[in-house]
Amino acid sequence: MNLIILKGYISSDAGWFMDVFHVKDELGNKVTDQRVINYIQQAIGANREGIHKSKSESRNFLKCESPPEPRAIEMTGRDRPGLFSEISAALADLHCNVVEAHAWSHNARLACVVYISEESTDTPIDHDRLLAIEDHLTTVLRATTARSTNEESGNQQEVKTAYGLNPEGEGTVTDVERRLHQLMLSVRDFESPNSKPINSPRMGSPRCEINDKEEKMLSVCIENCDEKGYSIVSIQCKDRRRLMFDTVCTLTDMQYVIFHASVDSRGGCAFQEYFIRHVDGYAMSTESEKERVVKCLEAAIERRACEGIRLELCANNRVGLLSDITRVLRENGLAVVRADVATEGGKARHTFYIRDISGNDIDMKFVKSMKTEMGEIDVAVNNETTTTTTATGSMTRVSSFRSFGDLMKSQFEKLSHNFVAI
Repeated sequence: MNLIILKGYISSDAGWFMDVFHVKDELGNKVTDQRVINYIQQAIGANREGIHKSKSESRNFLKCESPPEPRAIEMTGRDRPGLFSEISAALADLHCNVVEAHAWSHNARLACVVYISEESTDTPIDHDRLLAIEDHLTTVLRATTARSTNEESGNQQEVKTAYGLNPEGEGTVTDVERRLHQLMLSVRDFESPNSKPINSPRMGSPRCEINDKEEKMLSVCIENCDEKGYSIVSIQCKDRRRLMFDTVCTLTDMQYVIFHASVDSRGGCAFQEYFIRHVDGYAMSTESEKERVVKCLEAAIERRACEGIRLELCANNRVGLLSDITRVLRENGLAVVRADVATEGGKARHTFYIRDISGNDIDMKFVKSMKTEMGEIDVAVNNETTTTTTATGSMTRVSSFRSFGDLMKSQFEKLSHNFVAI
């Protein structure tokens, strides 16, 4: 629903809970749409009869009329420049149709969930062929240029089939994002690529290119309330959408129970406070446990805080389109750090968050030049970060912007003549 939480309070005790949220819609207006209000009531179970009836009718409809669902494949491992492009190319070579895909990259780790079907028939892929696809993708993930010195990290490359994120067939983007958080946690993206033991002194890790101002705003502190037996987690950072979702998911996945909480946002800064205990009923007892929670929460916040340039493409869908687009980006020195790929009704809508492979900022002049020179191939662009360049640096880049725009235009025209405006 894309509602924005401005302020909230959570409290639970003796089997009862009370949650209060002050929200606005994505445009910053008061929520007045009765359909949205009804949906919220059903989602939280306020209208139990209605929600049970709705779910029952939905399941019956799905059983009778919905086509078979595509297979979901989950991938985790060490990230490297162009890896998402390599995965897309491998699926195209294996004659797989990418129905939907979501990928996150953070701290040299990659987590990806891809929904695929048979290229020729658009039907679910059988079990034996799925095993062959998994084996091939595992080879792609493990084809690193240098072997990690951390033995545990060397075994993080994994490909497996997931038979639905929601057993009732009601998977949403929220379900996938929750799963991506879990996958990132499983590959320990809260540690630097050449990690030290978790109980070592805090060290600076190569974070995900968030700017200095955002990094200074990010603060996670933990102290114990011995009187009540809680650990108090205090978080201060730059405000953004889905921030509370990311935090709560991480605490839950780390097996902590939230008993009380308050969230507030003022002047672009978010404040969160959680009173938690481990599922065993105890507060955090060691400094190493506190440090691990701090690192994991920082990672959860940073996964979306470094999105770079947002590039949106819309086209008539065809087999291999995703592979072609990501190849063009890779060949021109751009790395995909986040991706949301969707197909519906013969249309493909792809959203990529991209950065320069060399680590340099991508100036908006570069992207605007690319967009302008594509002519009829319309591309929606949004700069998610603030970039600054020197006068000399800008002059140097402008020359490359124009040549890159020409190249992108020519290559995209070869890929498809069916791009349409978003």
